[in-house]
Amino acid sequence: MAPAAPAHRQLSLTAFLMRHGHHVAAWRHPDTDLASPPFEVYRNVVQSAERACLDAVFLADSMALTGAPSLEPVTLLSALAAVTSRIGLIATATTTYNEPYTVARQFASLDSISNGRAGWNLVTSDNAAEAANFGRERHVDHTTRYARAREFHAVVDGLWQGFEKGAFVDDKAGGQLLDPSKVHRLDHRGEHFSVAGPLNVPPSPQGKPVLVQAGSSETGRALAAATADVVFTAQATLADAQAFYRDMKGRIAGHGRAPDSLRVMPGIFAVVGESAGQAQDKFAQLQGLIEPKAGLALLGRMIGNFDLSGYPLDGPLPELPVTQDGQRSRQQLLTALAQGENLSIRQLYERIAGGRGHFTVIGTAKQVADQMQAWFEEGAADGFNLMPPTLPGGLDDVLRLVVPELQRRGLFRTRYEGTTLRSHLGLR
Repeated sequence: MAPAAPAHRQLSLTAFLMRHGHHVAAWRHPDTDLASPPFEVYRNVVQSAERACLDAVFLADSMALTGAPSLEPVTLLSALAAVTSRIGLIATATTTYNEPYTVARQFASLDSISNGRAGWNLVTSDNAAEAANFGRERHVDHTTRYARAREFHAVVDGLWQGFEKGAFVDDKAGGQLLDPSKVHRLDHRGEHFSVAGPLNVPPSPQGKPVLVQAGSSETGRALAAATADVVFTAQATLADAQAFYRDMKGRIAGHGRAPDSLRVMPGIFAVVGESAGQAQDKFAQLQGLIEPKAGLALLGRMIGNFDLSGYPLDGPLPELPVTQDGQRSRQQLLTALAQGENLSIRQLYERIAGGRGHFTVIGTAKQVADQMQAWFEEGAADGFNLMPPTLPGGLDDVLRLVVPELQRRGLFRTRYEGTTLRSHLGLR
């Protein structure tokens, strides 16, 4: 058995949940439950994740229909907060098609409802289809999206800090509920927003909700280094992950931040079997269910919102301009993958049909744990964002097989030590 990790440092693990799973053909899998109400499915898998002591569950979001319909994540997590007690609850809210006062209020409310388990995944929208749902003829360009995001975060953060300690007097006899000297207006006036404040929600039980950021472009990294507690990232190889890890830890030092004030957590798409052969069979079954139109649509969106339907599936990926609408970091990753391995369009969408460019491991619990331990101990990750291929089966495999293996190695907790998401992550 591999040597145990030092007692003072353990993996962080979050589960990235999609309605049917991360594989583009997950909904077609024989074991996928299409009949049960979505909340019932989520309730069951989140309670399973809590029994395994995961740090948090994470929900992405889109403001447009791009696949299976999904529930609004803050609403969903608020309901899940009532049927869980420890696991963190992280939701995505875009800064492109939201207002900062609304987002600050939503996540402060979720944090209060969950007793300090909320996290906000700050993103700029990379789906151009969202624009038409908000009265825009075209999507906001990359530079403007990030300029808006920086100011958006400053407003939300300021609103979350509008109450000083001791602001709530609760003096029934004296007739004083609040000490007005400890409640502060924000009075923000900026290029994109004008917000008075203060926030009309009580302060966060954990100081403020955990801030997660998922952009890996230059502008995304700069924003994360200045603001984020956790970075979710797509890295396909150990070397790339190590380079990203070094870069982010160096950037936060430039902001006067300690290395352990930021958790770098690559996504991992793991297909796990009792044997290596069984794992390969599970993956092959999913790959055989890919519909070409679905694979092509996924690739087009992931590579920058380009329509690839006019190109032959078995031909090379065409040269594409730098995306103004989508994720530049993901475009670079996928273009490098296609060129480096001389992949056709079909081969490229088959390659990303599960992990979407993230770290992919197919094998036994030991083989998956070996890879996770290597990334953790060799300066590539502080933890992982688990991307189950199917729900609930793909996540069950990881919780039943991989998590106990990590626990045996001393790499992951066997019980929660604290009650808030910040405490799970080891953050102040």
